[in-house]
Amino acid sequence: MNSKTTKDLLIVEKNAGVGYLGLNRPEKHNAISYEMWQGIAQVMDDFESDDSIRVIVVSGEGGKAFSAGADISQFEKQRGSADAIEVYNKATGLAHQKLTNVSKPTIAKIAGYCIGGGVSTALCCDLRFATDDSVFGIPAAKLGLGYGYGGLRSLVALVGPIHAKEILFTARHFTAAEAYDMGLINRVLTRDELDSFVDEYTETIAGNAPLTIKASKQIIAEICKDPDDRDLDLCKRLVDDCFASEDYKEGRRAFMEKRKPKFRGK
Repeated sequence: MNSKTTKDLLIVEKNAGVGYLGLNRPEKHNAISYEMWQGIAQVMDDFESDDSIRVIVVSGEGGKAFSAGADISQFEKQRGSADAIEVYNKATGLAHQKLTNVSKPTIAKIAGYCIGGGVSTALCCDLRFATDDSVFGIPAAKLGLGYGYGGLRSLVALVGPIHAKEILFTARHFTAAEAYDMGLINRVLTRDELDSFVDEYTETIAGNAPLTIKASKQIIAEICKDPDDRDLDLCKRLVDDCFASEDYKEGRRAFMEKRKPKFRGK
């Protein structure tokens, strides 16, 4: 991972079982550059391989935006030809894939603008918490861009086809209240509430059994697939792993002893 990506464009921290990924271009409302897409994939690989990380939080630095989307200023160079588009889409696709498929639960902490590629990044996360002054939108129809099957499937799965059409056909901005009503986000909070609320959630999740959460996340992903594509054998193995784990024994002991369990993910 090159130092420019990690130091300047992405802020990466680990603390008390939580992995933090901050999009760090506040002067451009955290518009996501090609280098940042590459870095997101690398950071997710690092968080995945680190057993100390129990939950991941993705946010935007500066307070004005989670992300205003992909960096349009790069489009002439990075998406100006068929070959360039293929290379660019490979980087964005890998970032989305890694963020979606990381086995640990992910939270998008949204404050301010969440537009275009910012929405698609937030949609890759398991939970989305937003401030009441956040703004959401997908302006593809104002740019002539096409949204692929994968991105639209995630959107439709959350908000349904009627709301997805409204978002894409109008390309307008939606308030946090509208986004909540559509099912795009989980909670709407004030600016003063957001940090403490996310901290409380990460503490709760980090204290729960990692294998149970992993099984839940992966089985829900299988449920959301087309029936013919579901791996039911995988689902069974994940559940069997929970029952065969030391954490299951610890959970039972802690319950009987009326104490908080200490799970190790094993």
